[in-house]
Amino acid sequence: MNWISEWALPKIKTLFGAPREVPENLWHTCPACEQMIFHRDLERNLHVCTHCGHHMRVGARQRLDYTLDAGWSRIELPKAPQDPLRFRDQRRYVDRLRETQTRTAQEDAVVVAHGMIEGSKVVAAAFEFSFMGGSMGAGVGEALVTAARLAVLQDAPLIVFTASGGARMQEGAISLMQMPRTVIATRMVKEAGLPYIVVLCDPTTGGVTASFAMLGDIQIAEPGALIGFAGARVIEQTVREKLPEGFQRAEYLLEHGILDMVVKRPEMRATLARLIGLLRVPERLAVPAEAFVALPAPAEADDAPTPA
Repeated sequence: MNWISEWALPKIKTLFGAPREVPENLWHTCPACEQMIFHRDLERNLHVCTHCGHHMRVGARQRLDYTLDAGWSRIELPKAPQDPLRFRDQRRYVDRLRETQTRTAQEDAVVVAHGMIEGSKVVAAAFEFSFMGGSMGAGVGEALVTAARLAVLQDAPLIVFTASGGARMQEGAISLMQMPRTVIATRMVKEAGLPYIVVLCDPTTGGVTASFAMLGDIQIAEPGALIGFAGARVIEQTVREKLPEGFQRAEYLLEHGILDMVVKRPEMRATLARLIGLLRVPERLAVPAEAFVALPAPAEADDAPTPA
């Protein structure tokens, strides 16, 4: 102990006041380029890195805020049976489920809402990857069927934002049964003559990719999104070949015809509004009958050769 600690430091603290606590979430590190980004700049850019353009993962409600007009409404979903198989690994499935529901403030891995995109009526379903990896169980299947029925009822396009690791293993065969259920849901929308648009976000894999996620009238993906069924190592071990670089990324799939377009997040809202306008108002593209002018039949030439 000396005069600095006993006298000088207390005087300095009294002069300048108590140190203010600095929030821990003011700066974020980009997982791609590892650059620091101020939180307000990141939110202003819709969680897209301002340095390298990397699209960070966002929650379901956040994605709906970015896409839909202000004032969208969340739909109350039917209750699905919890823990139908009484599954247990290191912990009981019902305990994991309740903990995740409390942490995310959601009943399951999908949020369904209805609202507007630049004045066009839509029904949207968005996956929450932080809810058990966005895995598809009975609750997710019920949510997508509900979204499809609502789209038909409201005569509105259905837009689904996927971000999932696939089927939920804790629900076993019940989870796999959601694959045909969700396919039937997409058929309901298409048979009603309504657009069904899928936006594939990072990551979209497993049984979600093998069912409704690849059945959209328009297939869109965010830049760099991981999209596939099985993991790269599993495929390499099966085919015993070295896979191309980035073969499960959005840009590779676009190049090989799996996707229709890759759209940056800040441009997604305007792109969806334009697509809905084209798909829902076909008369805008129709050419009026007055534009067609009957052409006279070609006159026969006097010196045309006579047939033999």
